Amino acid sequence: MRLVSGKADVRVPHLVGLMAVDAYETARVQGLSLHASDRPDLRAAVVDHVVRQYPRPGARVPPESTVYVWFDFGEGEGGGGIREPRVPCPPLGGLRRELPEPGGPEPGAPEPGAREPGAPTPRRAVLSPP
Repeated sequence: MRLVSGKADVRVPHLVGLMAVDAYETARVQGLSLHASDRPDLRAAVVDHVVRQYPRPGARVPPESTVYVWFDFGEGEGGGGIREPRVPCPPLGGLRRELPEPGGPEPGAPEPGAREPGAPTPRRAVLSPP
């Protein structure tokens, strides 16, 4: 059974990624309240970021409903982790050897018709007109 009020339903805003203070204000403007089970004192979580919310963004709910938000993924659910690259380090010794093109000659191989260094110049026959 659904209780019908005289007020129109409101859409739940997208709160994931917002800081606590911004999420609180965004929900308040829509006529919604926030509840965070992992932060009992929501006002103290000013700079924490919302990582989950329920109901989902865009859902229609009655005015003055509660939107549940979480600021931590919880045990074993992961998180952002360290974002700077640490390992593996780039290989030492410069760039790797260039790989051959598919169906082409090996890099560094002489082109067809090219002489090897130190090879004698081929002799050509010269024909004179009769």
